[in-house]
Amino acid sequence: MVADNLPAKADVVKLFTDKGIAAMRLYEPNTDALTALKGSSIEVMLGVRNEDLASIAGSQSAADDWVHTNVAAYSDVKIKYITAGNEVIPGPNSQYVLPAMQNLLNSLTAAGLSSSIHVSTVVAMNVLGSSYPPSQGAFSVETATVMSSIVSFLSSNGSPFLANVYPYFSYTGSPGQIALPYALFSGDAPVVQDGTLSYHNLFDAMVDALYSALEKAGGATVRIVISESGWPSAGSDAATVPNAQAYVNNFISHVTSSDGTPKRPGQPIDAYVFAMFNEDQKPGDAVERNFGLFFPSMLPVYPALHGAAGAIVVCHGMVADNLPAPADVVKLFTDKGIASMRLYGPNTDALTALKGSSIEVMLGVRNEDLASIAGSQSAADEYVYSDV
Repeated sequence: MVADNLPAKADVVKLFTDKGIAAMRLYEPNTDALTALKGSSIEVMLGVRNEDLASIAGSQSAADDWVHTNVAAYSDVKIKYITAGNEVIPGPNSQYVLPAMQNLLNSLTAAGLSSSIHVSTVVAMNVLGSSYPPSQGAFSVETATVMSSIVSFLSSNGSPFLANVYPYFSYTGSPGQIALPYALFSGDAPVVQDGTLSYHNLFDAMVDALYSALEKAGGATVRIVISESGWPSAGSDAATVPNAQAYVNNFISHVTSSDGTPKRPGQPIDAYVFAMFNEDQKPGDAVERNFGLFFPSMLPVYPALHGAAGAIVVCHGMVADNLPAPADVVKLFTDKGIASMRLYGPNTDALTALKGSSIEVMLGVRNEDLASIAGSQSAADEYVYSDV
């Protein structure tokens, strides 16, 4: 929300709902935003401001007050995660992260909310001392002690490891060393071979480097949630609308598929796209103000599959003689996380291929069959019996 021209919070919530976006990250409690979220189905990742960590770490009553004011008071908001700081580690405030997490968990437990809300913190890739190849991922000397304790907390409480993962910054920070298609999910051939694991995109390599670090720190069962990822549309040579559109669409398709990463195959990845809007007052380089999917006017910066794939319905037209086999189409829907299909008329092969799948179907009666079904209950019965 680092801007002076953003839409009203209620309009933002409506935009999330209209676009089928299932979750929102708030970097700090915002009364207007939380009020607008009341009664919605949007899940919320709610942050504790970095500057509040010391007081919450040093006082259980301060943690209790924070939870009472910002969480318990909004019982009809679907808060899923509380994050104790954003990218605090490494740094002088690292010492406050774990005590703050513990006090927040105590407060949630006392309020009867700890079973539905998980406490974690958000880190960037700079917690790693090594990341290449991914199997060599390890926390740095500077962060190893604090991260080991945090990983133990996450493992003990079933909380996820939250990470901001930006192939854009890795690509631009290593001129000439990383191919753009590898960063944009656009390449076909594997670029990195790490033992038996092949990496076709930079995102997977970065995530698996984090998984390797977790394993070395005793957190083999801790799952990773991507708390931020995106690509800017302006502000540098690599920050273009086509690149941003390619990255974001490919990223959404990847994390909502069942592909997972080479180290954790077959697992959809919970992920948050950064950001909803361009933020005109965000400090730093120009790219920092151009990560939005939308302009503040709520017009899209570029077309993107903004929502969780479960919100997307795809119409399966069949007026062609060169379409894939129905079984292959169903597999494509499943792989891409597309939850619903529209069939314009009963098609035995398609319906057979859909058996046992989780895909919801809108099934049409052909226009030319309407008269017979309208004129005869038995014709309607036969249609339902044969096709439903």
